Amino acid sequence: MYMIKTMNDSEKDVCLQVADLMVAAAKTAPKGSGKDTVEACVLTGKEKDQLADAMRQLGEEYGEEFIVRDAGNVDCSHCVVIIGCRSTPFGLTNCHMCGFENCGEMKKVGTNCVFNLTDLGIAIGSAVSVAADHRIDNRVMYSAGKGAIKIGCLSEDVKICYGIPLGAESKSIYFDRNPGAVLR
Repeated sequence: MYMIKTMNDSEKDVCLQVADLMVAAAKTAPKGSGKDTVEACVLTGKEKDQLADAMRQLGEEYGEEFIVRDAGNVDCSHCVVIIGCRSTPFGLTNCHMCGFENCGEMKKVGTNCVFNLTDLGIAIGSAVSVAADHRIDNRVMYSAGKGAIKIGCLSEDVKICYGIPLGAESKSIYFDRNPGAVLR
């Protein structure tokens, strides 16, 4: 229990509260035909550190400096919301939206159903709108999603996800992308 709650404590607490609201918004976002393939979680503490480490490894492996930069942003964030989708074929025989003849052919190749990917985009949009409504700094990161898949924080069926780090600073660390920004 706090006798005096500092601004930094409040900032961290509100980021965690908003992260929970973001997960709820992702869960309740509209889905194609009501089929829910979206999964989400919130990383803090050592799990958030594992994510940043995985991102650095991926950045070095891929030769992509932006992934290492993003890992620095994750380090400086209070938490990270991870949102992904399972690849569950919709079951239509004549859709062709994924470029394949049918869902069976799509599944054989191991690609993702466009309905699942559309649902993921809507879920992410719903989640980040919650962060914006609460004036919490955030950024949708492909790189954090790749790191999340590497550390396995969602089910094995999730092959595509994004990470959304959250912070509450006087200046957003996600704006000028300064990896050296440090939380108070």
